[in-house]
Amino acid sequence: MPIQLWAQASKPAVKALENQLGENSFFSKHLTGFMLYDLDEQQTVYEKNSELYFAPASTTKLFTYYAALVTLGDSSKRLRYLPKGKDVIIWGTGDPSWKYKPVPDIDMKRFFANYEDIYFSDSNWDDTPYGYGWQWDDYYYSYAAERSPLPIYGNLATITNLQRSPSLSPPLFANALAITTKAIKDVERDFRSNRFYYNPNTYVYRGRDTKVPFATSTETFAQLASQELNKKVIPTKEKLPENHFILKGIPLDSLYQEMLHESDNFLAEHLLLMVADELMLKLNAEEAIDFVTKNYLTDLKDEPIWLDGSGLSRYNLFTPRSMVSIAEKIYQIVPDTTLFRLLPQGGRTGTLKNAYRAPTPYIFAKTGTISNNHSLVGYIKTKKGKLYAFAFMNNNYPYKARQVINEMEKVLLYVRDNF
Repeated sequence: MPIQLWAQASKPAVKALENQLGENSFFSKHLTGFMLYDLDEQQTVYEKNSELYFAPASTTKLFTYYAALVTLGDSSKRLRYLPKGKDVIIWGTGDPSWKYKPVPDIDMKRFFANYEDIYFSDSNWDDTPYGYGWQWDDYYYSYAAERSPLPIYGNLATITNLQRSPSLSPPLFANALAITTKAIKDVERDFRSNRFYYNPNTYVYRGRDTKVPFATSTETFAQLASQELNKKVIPTKEKLPENHFILKGIPLDSLYQEMLHESDNFLAEHLLLMVADELMLKLNAEEAIDFVTKNYLTDLKDEPIWLDGSGLSRYNLFTPRSMVSIAEKIYQIVPDTTLFRLLPQGGRTGTLKNAYRAPTPYIFAKTGTISNNHSLVGYIKTKKGKLYAFAFMNNNYPYKARQVINEMEKVLLYVRDNF
């Protein structure tokens, strides 16, 4: 196990850190990788299994964030369009914000007010609704909303809970809810259609609206957009011409913050599609990943196995030192105050609101959790005023994530107080 030292880190502190992560520690019972990197000195303080590959889960979103930072501007491109007399043809860019409540929106009705019919083309769409390596049976959970060229409502139907009789919106799905005898607690959907169902005898009233993904298609989008705009939206296969117009969207920081704070898979996937749109005028996540990897990540010591934008894919594999490299690259682009606002803060915001609590936040990082795997990648501020990038990755443990997080907190508190 390689360990690197320099004057800023005392030998006793490093030795004690090794004891907390070594052979007789909690972390010896499963695969653990850890790396601590001084951002000012640009040197590694400590590393354990930093060259091994781990399933990163949602820490993959840091790769997506970096890809967006180096390719997109300050604001999103809502759509591409070409007026045709009184009508208009539109193409999606992957922008996910239309009627998606967690992020700001622009007035689409106002934009389309001067046009009669709207033609929607998916000719630049070259991808699939689901990412490579996604769990197929996640399809009716809100965290696995489908990918599409121009999303609306977050590609989610809303379930309004009226005691034992739920209702569905938007209006297109209002009559698509049927009763089933299956013993299910929530509203579910057929895998291949927009037929939804619930069991009134087992349905659980949750006292709040919930979400379930709808099956996307060009025709479904056209119907939804028609109802939303009160205008006819007509599918077409018109190719995107070289000369066309762009409708500006919203500040990208608003998408970044929601994606990072809430670990929003839908936003992450569509940010990657926006990168593809920017680079190739084509919506293909795999090609976007390939371009970013070959043009911006050639200096990584370990080739990333990167398959999607969100980390839903079970095939993603990154090493801790690659994760630290991404954290360092992001740090070089984004000012501290902005970066620490966009990332979850320990004990304060997002997915870290209930972990790493302290009077003064010391952890600013992205979480990643799937069954039996939990990782944390980001930045730690120490009491000596040092700022480190770190990656703490755990795979294949046989207990609850909360137990792993509690033990990780002990290690990171030691780093805060002794480095």
